[in-house]
Amino acid sequence: MNMSALLIEPFANYGFMRRALVSSVALGLGSGPLGVLLMLRRMSMIGDAMSHAILPGAAIAFLLVGSISMFAMWMGSIIASLIVALLAGIVSQTTVLKEDASFASFYLTSLALGVLILSLSGSNIELLHVLFGTILAIDAQAIFLVGLITSFTLITLAVIYRPLVLHCFDPGFLRSVGERGAIYHLLFLFLVVINLVAGFQTLGSLMAIGMMILPAVIAKLWARTLPVMALIAAVSAVTSGFFGLLASYHLGFASGPSIIISASLIYAVSLIIGPYGTRTSIYNRSH
Repeated sequence: MNMSALLIEPFANYGFMRRALVSSVALGLGSGPLGVLLMLRRMSMIGDAMSHAILPGAAIAFLLVGSISMFAMWMGSIIASLIVALLAGIVSQTTVLKEDASFASFYLTSLALGVLILSLSGSNIELLHVLFGTILAIDAQAIFLVGLITSFTLITLAVIYRPLVLHCFDPGFLRSVGERGAIYHLLFLFLVVINLVAGFQTLGSLMAIGMMILPAVIAKLWARTLPVMALIAAVSAVTSGFFGLLASYHLGFASGPSIIISASLIYAVSLIIGPYGTRTSIYNRSH
C-alpha cells in the first residue's frame, strides 16, 4: 500500500470520511486553544465535569423526540451544562466547597442521571451513541453547527483575549482597573460548554473533553508563550483527528477512541522529546 492509498484515498473516495475530517478539523481549531486556557486556569477537571453534564440533557431530549435528533440533543446538552455550571458556581460561592469540588459532585450526579434516563429507552445502541459519539455518521447540519461554534469561539477569544489572560494570571489587577472578571469567567465557561457540545456527536460525552485537554498538555511540553501554545494545541488536535480517522478506517477501530488514542500517542512522544518535557529541561532553559 503506497502513501497515497494510506493517507489520501479514504477521504477522496468516501463522503462520510470527508465530513468526519472537516468536523474534526473544525472541532480541533476551537477546542485546542480553549483547552490551553482551561489548563492554565487549572480547570481541567472542571472541564471534565462539564463534559459529563451534557449527558442528562441529551438523554431527556432523546426521550422527548423519540429518535436521535442532533439539534434537539445539542440544545438539551447546552441547557443541562449551563444549569450544572450555574448550580456549581452558586454552591462554591455560598458554601465552604471550592469550585472543583462542587463541579465534581454535580458531574457524578449528572452522569448517573443521564445513564439512568437513557436506560429507559431500552436500547444500548442509543446509549453507546451518546457516550462515545459517531463522527463517521455526522451530517451536513452537524458540520454547520460545529463550524458555527468554532467560528464564534475563535472570534470571541480574539475579542476578550487580553482580559481573559489577565483573569488567568492576575485577577486582582483586572479588578483594580475596573474590569469585571466574573463576566469573562462566565463567558469562558460558556465557550467551554458549547465546544463540549460541538464534540458531543464526534467523540461522545465521555471523551469530548479529550480534544481540549490532551492537545493543551502537548502544547505545554513544546512551548511557553500563550500564542505558540494555542497554535500547537490546535495543530495537535487537528493532527489527532486526521490520524485517528485513518486508524479507524484502515484498522476497523471505533472513530472517537481512535482520535483520542492518536492524541495520547502524540502526548507520549512529546513527553520524551518535548523541550519542556522534564523539570531538568525547564531548569536548564531558565538558566
